[in-house]
Amino acid sequence: MARPDKAAAVAELKEEFQGSQGAVLTEYRGLSVAQLGELRNSLGQNARFRVVKNTLGKIAAKEADLDEKVLDLFEGPSAVAFVRGDVVEAAKGLRDFAKANSPLVIKGGVIDGKAMTPDEIIKLADLESREVLLAKMAGVLKAKQGQAAATFQALPTKLARLAQALHEKKSDEA
Repeated sequence: MARPDKAAAVAELKEEFQGSQGAVLTEYRGLSVAQLGELRNSLGQNARFRVVKNTLGKIAAKEADLDEKVLDLFEGPSAVAFVRGDVVEAAKGLRDFAKANSPLVIKGGVIDGKAMTPDEIIKLADLESREVLLAKMAGVLKAKQGQAAATFQALPTKLARLAQALHEKKSDEA
């Protein structure tokens, strides 16, 4: 029979896995407590970084119906960044911190139910933030509206010029 404290920890981890848009597994061996605090700050408001026991993490991930690939990542000293907002922002925080602090290793993760490799997480971190992408899309849509308005405005002018040219041609022929 499982101890109540371990059962509660598994239930809490399962809830974290199910309630987050993504979870990135890392190996934190060699990081000091101060560096872990700095890492937590670099992840932003939408992510929570937790050190996890591998056995409890595997059980919770299995109960949360995560991909088998994710279960295999629970080896060595493991910590999970649970993301409840912009996944790109958290991936950038992890990538940048890993560049500055070599002991942090991104092992992989799961985002929106899809298992991801470390390379895919790094590629995700290279994307611009959600707000920037939405602003760019709004700019493109606004530009297209301006082009459409200019086209619609030019049609009556062209039609008037065409009618005038046709009128002049008819009067020259007569």
